Amino acid sequence: MPPVRPRKLAKVPFVELADGRLQGVVSSGSDIGRVYVSSIAAGTHAYNCSTNNNRPCGGLYGAPCKHLQALAAEAVLQYGLDRVARYLRVEVPEGAGLIGCLDGSHEPAPAAMVFSRFLRHLAYLEVPDTTMPIPELHWFPAEGTVG
Repeated sequence: MPPVRPRKLAKVPFVELADGRLQGVVSSGSDIGRVYVSSIAAGTHAYNCSTNNNRPCGGLYGAPCKHLQALAAEAVLQYGLDRVARYLRVEVPEGAGLIGCLDGSHEPAPAAMVFSRFLRHLAYLEVPDTTMPIPELHWFPAEGTVG
């Protein structure tokens, strides 16, 4: 699905609505070698943010950190506010921001699967351009065969 609006991938290179969470990978603002896995649970709005090696984010002081704010903003660019709000099961009044309407608290959440999917996503960027089939994508129907 193409993004609702173009977004820059340097700050939030990976964002998805999956596993009952808005989740993704956010680059560190201070260390180019560090990334954070951030997530917000649908319904409860419980949030978590930790480094790729499971160290908690130092910015979680009783409210969503800047990584979670960046994740939410990029999700709105990628999927649109209505879709993200519907997925998280939150009402966002006209003119309000998504993150300000969430009422959750910090709750640890698994980060390994999100980071693993991100790394798999990156691997596809290194696949050379080809018209030949890619074995791990063989289950996609060939063009013109969908009835």
